[in-house]
Amino acid sequence: MKKVFTRPKSLKDMPFHYCPGCTHGIVHRLVAEVIDEMGIFDRAIAVAPVGCSVFCYEYFDCDAYQASHGRAPAVATGIKRVLPDRVVFTYQGDGDMAAIGTGEVVHAAARGEKFTVIFINNAIYAMTGGQMAPTTLLGQVTTTTPYGRSREVNGCPVRMSEMLSVLDGSAYIARVSVHDPPNVARAKRAIRKAFEVQEAGLGFTMVEVLSSCPTNWGLSPLKALKWLEENMIPYYPLGEYKKPAEVG
Repeated sequence: MKKVFTRPKSLKDMPFHYCPGCTHGIVHRLVAEVIDEMGIFDRAIAVAPVGCSVFCYEYFDCDAYQASHGRAPAVATGIKRVLPDRVVFTYQGDGDMAAIGTGEVVHAAARGEKFTVIFINNAIYAMTGGQMAPTTLLGQVTTTTPYGRSREVNGCPVRMSEMLSVLDGSAYIARVSVHDPPNVARAKRAIRKAFEVQEAGLGFTMVEVLSSCPTNWGLSPLKALKWLEENMIPYYPLGEYKKPAEVG
C-alpha cells in the first residue's frame, strides 16, 4: 500500500505531550513539513525561550538553541549574523514575545534582521497558569482578570502583526490561524513564504498564528476552536500585512 501521509523528517518520532486540543502540534508539523519540502533540514536552526514554546526542542529534529525568557530574537540575531547561510527561526508565544520580549522583537524587525519568527498567539499565558497576556481580549477571563480584561485597568490587546509591519526592516508579516483545514493550509503557505523571504535576504519575517488553549480558556477542544474563530479573528484579522514584491 502506498503511504500518502507520514511524519516529517524534521520531527522526532515521539508523541506530542501538549494539552488535548492545543494547536502547537499542528504548527510544529507545518514548520517541519516546510523545512523538509524546502530541503533546508541541515541548515535549519530553531530558537525558543520560556513558555509552552520551550517544549519544541523535544520535537524539532534540527539544531536548536535555548534562549532566556523573551530573548529569542536577540539569540537568533547572533546566530544569523555569524552563520548567514542558515535558516534561523524563533518559536515564541504571546506572553513571551509580546510582553517581556517586546523590545527584542521590535528592534530586530527595525534592523531588518534576516530570520523568521513563528509567533503563537493564544491570548493567554498558558504554561505559567493562565494569566492575562498582552494579547488577551477585552472581557476575556484569566486567572489575573477574573472579571474579564478591562480597558480602563489593563489597557487594550496588542496587535503585533500590525505594529511590526510598519517598520522598514520588516519584509514579510502575516497572521494566520489553524482552527480549520483551509486555514491550516494557508498557514503552511505563509510559513514557507517567510522562509523563502529569509533565504532571499530581504529582511525580518514573522508569521503570527492564532492558536487555541482549551485548558486555560476552560473550553472543550471543539468549543475552543469555535471561540477562536468567533472572538479572536474579528480582533486579529487574518492576512498578509506586508510582503515584498520579489516574492509572490
